[in-house]
Order: sequence, then structure tokens, then C-alpha cells
Amino acid sequence: MQHSIVRLAPQVGKRVCYNGLVIGSLKLTGAPCETRRALSSSVRRCNELTNEKAKAAAVGPHMKDSSLPPVSLPPGGDISSGGHHGDWVLFHPVYSPEELKAVEVLRRDATCLSDKVAAGLVQFARWGYDLVTGYKHKEIPPEANMTLEQLRKEGYLLDDKQWLQRILFLETIAGVPGMVAATLRHLQSMRLMRRDNGWIHTCLEEAENERMHLMTFLTLSKPSIFFRAIILGAQGVFYNLFFFSYLISPRTCHRFVGHLEEEAVLTYTKCIKEIEAGRVPEWSDKPAPQIAIDYWRLDPNASLLDVIYAVRSDETTHRFVNHSLANLETEDVNPFALREPDMHVKGKKIAFDRDEAGQYFKESREMLRLKDS
Repeated sequence: MQHSIVRLAPQVGKRVCYNGLVIGSLKLTGAPCETRRALSSSVRRCNELTNEKAKAAAVGPHMKDSSLPPVSLPPGGDISSGGHHGDWVLFHPVYSPEELKAVEVLRRDATCLSDKVAAGLVQFARWGYDLVTGYKHKEIPPEANMTLEQLRKEGYLLDDKQWLQRILFLETIAGVPGMVAATLRHLQSMRLMRRDNGWIHTCLEEAENERMHLMTFLTLSKPSIFFRAIILGAQGVFYNLFFFSYLISPRTCHRFVGHLEEEAVLTYTKCIKEIEAGRVPEWSDKPAPQIAIDYWRLDPNASLLDVIYAVRSDETTHRFVNHSLANLETEDVNPFALREPDMHVKGKKIAFDRDEAGQYFKESREMLRLKDS
């Protein structure tokens, strides 16, 4: 029987990559869950995320399992930086117009102490973020009869430079957690001499995706030396804090990122509304940067607003994935190692719980088995 959540979105979200990693021949059959002996009185729950064949399946196919798509090479054999187009990156989603509009601003309630700690830290980080970028939320009075310039001067609205500053600061920090998690799990896999169960690649995808957001918005303006200095300090502090926190409690860290992405979705949703309301006229008809057109497979005539819709969908993906990973045991198989739900699921549901994740991974294996038969 198909899982109820998957029935909401029969189409799997498209993911693209020039590396050509596609579904190949995998013999994936179910296996009873093996109980493990441990020096503990607790009993580990077993489901589709814990059996050994599921862990092997999470590795995914090899790039030689099928023919590769043509690779875009730099023209003229010049390897110097600048002027080249192409998508030389890991897997990442490409969204349909319907998916871009399917995102909802969602909040997950903190239900335990670690969740409350994560949510509280995000609120503290939000306060620091607003302080550094000079943002103070002020509601426009209903009776106010003010021009756009007056609203900006009084602090009711942000101009394009202020929006860009907030976005650049957000993206320079948002790329840290995925890289930290991938690094630590990579080292742990080698140190313990066992497989990672598909987590590393998803964490790397997230880190690179956030970096591509930064590269996209950097085409609009180059930050000042002072701004770069602030980023240098903030990134150094945050990387080390997150590094040591992940060593202590990976689940709390993924929950923290899930709440952080809730704030990112909220920020981009507000930005979209402001642009569509004509309150950021500098961006209303601004064409999309070429790097964004290449990365998200946008229409050649796409606008910056289309780019921000795609970025918001990416942040929604990170929100869903991190909250879902926080619901798992750290040795479970990553349910998104083989595929991800589309935005009609990720945009309307905050996360999979552990049982839903196990069922989703089971269905992914079944899809591969049927494809191979």
C-alpha cells in the first residue's frame, strides 16, 4: 500500500547533476531487522531504517551504472576563473512552477528540552542577525499616507541594498551546518570503519546549495571590507560552536538547522511579498543572474523574483530534511539518500517522523526494485 504522504505527491521532485549519478541496477529486498547487543537497558526501535540491507542500499548507484550526459566544458581551453557558465555541482532540486508556489510558512513546536534549546538558540541567532543587518520590524500604520521613500526613511520598509545585505549575511552562515555535519560524519565513518548510511552526501548537498545561493546574490553587489570582516568573525565563531555541538548532540544540531530554515523561509516569503507589492521596485523587473538560470534550469527570460522563489523552495527543503533527520537515530539510514519528496510534501509538512521516514525509504527501495525488474 502506498504511503499516505507519498499519495499527496506522486511525482518525485526533479534533481539534476552533471556527474550523471542515476538509478542503476540495485537488488533491494527486505530483511528482518537485526537486534544489536549493547551495554544499555534501553531497546532500540527497529524499522526500515535500521536493517543492514537498507544501509547498503543507501550508498546509491555508481556513476558508471549508466551513460553520462554531455558535460559543459569551458570554451577555448582557458581554465582561468570568470566568464564560464555551467552547473558543476552536486544533486539539487529543480522545481516546477506549481512547486514554487506550494511553500507554506510552518513552525514546529518544541516538545522536549533539546528542542526548546535549539529553538531558543535560533531566536537568539535571529536577534543577532537583525542587529548586525540593522533590521527592526515596524508595522505600517493603517492610516499612514506615506510615499515609498518616506516608508523606507522611517524604517517601515527595506530598500534593495538592505534586503541584499540581509540575504548575504544569512547565506554566508547557512552554508556552515551542512559542511560541519558532513565533515564529522565523514571522519566518524573512517574512524569507526563503517558506512555512513547516506547522511554525508545529503549534508554536502545542503552546504553547496547554500553556497550557490551566496554566489547568486553576490552577482548583484560586492560587499564592503567591513561587511566581509563581520562575516569572517561570525563564520569562524559559528563554525566552531556548531562543530563542538554536533559532537555532543547531532539530533539537537539538525533540529537547530530546521528551526533556522524556518526563519529563512519566513524571510524569503516576506521578500517575495514585498517585491510583488511593488515595494522593492529595483528588483521588480531585474533579470535573473546567469548563474541562477544555469543552476535552477530557469527560463532564459527569468527575473530575480523567480530566483528568490527557487531559493525559498531550497530553504523549505532544508527545513524538511533537517527536522526529519532530527527525528531519527544517528545510525539510521538517511531516508533521502535515494530520492526526496516534491515540494507539495516538503512545502506543506514540517517533517517525517521516524516511522514515516522508514516507510518512505521502503517505498524508495521498492521503486528501484520495480525499475530493475
